[in-house]
Amino acid sequence: MQCAYFSADRCRSCTHLQVPYEEQLRQKQRAAASTLSQWSVDWLPAQASEEAYFRNKAKMVVGGRQGRVTLGILDRQQHGVDLTGCELHERPLLDALPALSRWINDSGLTPYSVPGRQGELKHVLLTVSPDAEIALRFVMRSEAQLGRIRRGLDALRAAVPGIRAVSANLQPEHKAVLEGDVEIELSDEHRLPMRLGPVTLQLGNRSFFQTNTPVTRALYARASEWVLDGEPGSVWDLFCGVGGFALHAAERARAREVNVSLDIVGVEVSEDAIEGAQLAAAAAGVDARFVAGDATQMAARGEAIPDVVIVNPPRRGITSLAAWLNDSGAERIIYSSCNPKTLQLDIEAMPRYRPARAQLFDMFPHTAHSEVLVELVRR
Repeated sequence: MQCAYFSADRCRSCTHLQVPYEEQLRQKQRAAASTLSQWSVDWLPAQASEEAYFRNKAKMVVGGRQGRVTLGILDRQQHGVDLTGCELHERPLLDALPALSRWINDSGLTPYSVPGRQGELKHVLLTVSPDAEIALRFVMRSEAQLGRIRRGLDALRAAVPGIRAVSANLQPEHKAVLEGDVEIELSDEHRLPMRLGPVTLQLGNRSFFQTNTPVTRALYARASEWVLDGEPGSVWDLFCGVGGFALHAAERARAREVNVSLDIVGVEVSEDAIEGAQLAAAAAGVDARFVAGDATQMAARGEAIPDVVIVNPPRRGITSLAAWLNDSGAERIIYSSCNPKTLQLDIEAMPRYRPARAQLFDMFPHTAHSEVLVELVRR
């Protein structure tokens, strides 16, 4: 892949861009296999990505000055570098970003200056669905300029026709934290439908979804296949978010007419994410339950320990949950990890399980990052 920003030394985020993509995959596969080398693991071929136009998210730092904003990153001097033409983004985002930049200039929003610690607009965050609908979030220092956004919403929708949901997040602190605690809805629509074949996930403005939609489809398909192997009677999807793994497993069971009495429960601390999962389950007509709470509280709720547990934790891993899972008695654990180091530590903390098979999913071409799916079986 050729990138004008990389060649001009304006952006070096894609640290492996000059490595041929096939070699990138081989390097990632070797690194992942090395992480799990103390166990005998059956590795499936890596799931490749497109080299360009694969990012369904744009997380753009706002720089420049009022009337001449930049959307992209900050350089070493904390000045804005415009990356609205970055070809990692899906094409609808590539079309939307320049139009959004012009709208910001016309609206009079003031970019936040990191060196000066003044201004209002810090970031714009966009997510695009397979149907080219966009959820847009403005990260602001305060509510001072929300009136400008509200008054300009009609013009914004005219400039970027795919926009479905708009919100503002307030981050008043001067520190390297992307979002604050307060979210203000600015549109009637509050969710972005993410259609993935027979299942359409419902993303709220804070919902997690993988950054590469086609590779995510492959991840859900593989995980669903592994979940249904052995025809389990019950499954827990812990850290379930908006229910991607649970809903796809339920749909696969229904489509194959196996495990017709399969009990699938998704668990997530975010009530908004659980509401989205419940909406998606109802729309898909699949039998999956979703509860808001902590995974370790499931037994206290009277839920029987399942045959299979799915975990898709943050980068820090499952931490204290590993000891609980180790003693749980579940037959298998399907672990989706974006951090090989914490994956290794978590498996070491569950000595009653061994990794049997694994597959790498390249969500992030041109970087060292990858997603690894591992099946752990009880010894």
